[in-house]
Amino acid sequence: MDAFTTDVLICGAGAAGLALAVELARRGVAFRLVDAAAEPFRGSRGKGIQPRSLEVFEDLGIVDRLVAAGGAYPPQRVHRADGSFADSPFMEIGAPTPREPYRIPLMLPQFMTETILRERLAELGARPCYGAALEGFTQGEAGVTATVAGVPLRVRYLVGTDGGRSLVRHVLGVGFPGRTLEVRALVADMVLDGLSRDAWHRWNDGRPESMSLCPLMGTDWFQLQARIPLEGEVDLSPDGLAAMIAARTGRDDLRVRSVSWASAYSMNARLADRYKVGRVLLAGDAAHIHPPTGGQGLNTSVQDAYNLGWKLAAVLQGAPPALLETYEEERRPIAAGMLGLATRLLEATRGEGGMKRGRDTQQLDLGYPESSLATGRNAGSRAPDAPVRGAAGQPRRLFDLFHGTHWTLLAYEAPPPIAPRLGLRIHCIGTAGDIVDDQGFVRAFYGLAPGDCVLVRPDGYIGATVAAADAAALERYLSSVSGARM
Repeated sequence: MDAFTTDVLICGAGAAGLALAVELARRGVAFRLVDAAAEPFRGSRGKGIQPRSLEVFEDLGIVDRLVAAGGAYPPQRVHRADGSFADSPFMEIGAPTPREPYRIPLMLPQFMTETILRERLAELGARPCYGAALEGFTQGEAGVTATVAGVPLRVRYLVGTDGGRSLVRHVLGVGFPGRTLEVRALVADMVLDGLSRDAWHRWNDGRPESMSLCPLMGTDWFQLQARIPLEGEVDLSPDGLAAMIAARTGRDDLRVRSVSWASAYSMNARLADRYKVGRVLLAGDAAHIHPPTGGQGLNTSVQDAYNLGWKLAAVLQGAPPALLETYEEERRPIAAGMLGLATRLLEATRGEGGMKRGRDTQQLDLGYPESSLATGRNAGSRAPDAPVRGAAGQPRRLFDLFHGTHWTLLAYEAPPPIAPRLGLRIHCIGTAGDIVDDQGFVRAFYGLAPGDCVLVRPDGYIGATVAAADAAALERYLSSVSGARM
């Protein structure tokens, strides 16, 4: 089989696979997205979307749909044995700022997030194929030969987004070290009568019989979370769950009307030894699995896809293949840090009062300052938003300028040092430019002096800061990351 069936085969149509498919689709890359399951996942395993992911979803064109479908996290309410309770904020709440337009995490059940991603993918002309299991693959220098549902496919790259038990990772022989956290838990989505929806209700914090019931925003359901013994069967039927709720709350007025999904699982923290072997890559839970504390898993997975998508597209369009090596270089340390954070937050739940999420869970401060793609001042950092004005006086945002699949060059109070080209948008910021920094936010946020140029990557991180006079340095940088489109 010499002819390629498609450019990229994505195995696993969860949040990571869908986000990667959207990224490739909007760049015109040919791909197939397959999943062994007969239908989409219907549960709320991951329900938190962090502020940095909201920025990603703004770029993908779906942030307003997500916010309309979900809602803010309620306060946590710790119920005491004497019938009293205490409310407290579940996280640090901040108002939007000019540089950070999203400061409050969004609660939205995972299946609804994935539904909206599928809708966006359909708008771009593609759909996942369910009931299509990857059966195996081999690879050579030029491509990968995979078998999906008995059909051989020849592709240039294969990406495994097929979860913690990833077949792709297994076939590659990539190690998945880590540890089982000696915590087993139950999670279920249910319709429940008798409990208010104004709080995340918690009982027995810090004890083996701890349990919580959280109203799932955008639905009429509650999510049940409970610790369970490390060994033994657990009754996941509606009657079994009702009995657990009655025993752990001491209340007989709560009624389980229906259960749409339930699962018992052991918590793990694991990180793949490698994210790339030849022409096969891993992303999402196939590369890292987290305890649910802190709401990091789905967000880290989506941002894996956001990082990988533009790099895959660039290489397929002519960029040096070495660009793909920076995917593991940048994303694996992020996952290692998130594993540590989620594990520390899990430990915090062993005490009374549960955990409180801080800014470190919002992922706004994550970046790639040590990356080989980072050149100059602030390189590798998230590119801040800022209010500006167009030359005609209309209000704009920097995020408006960044939106899309292109690189963005901001030339501050100086003519651009290079010519426009496909895949690169250039904006001159200043009194004689097309963008006016009328409030001084761009200068302040980016630390710019007249003559500075900032090159912003397609995923919203600063790639390089150079002097306008050094056009050669800018050309060298672009040649190392650009495909035929630039």
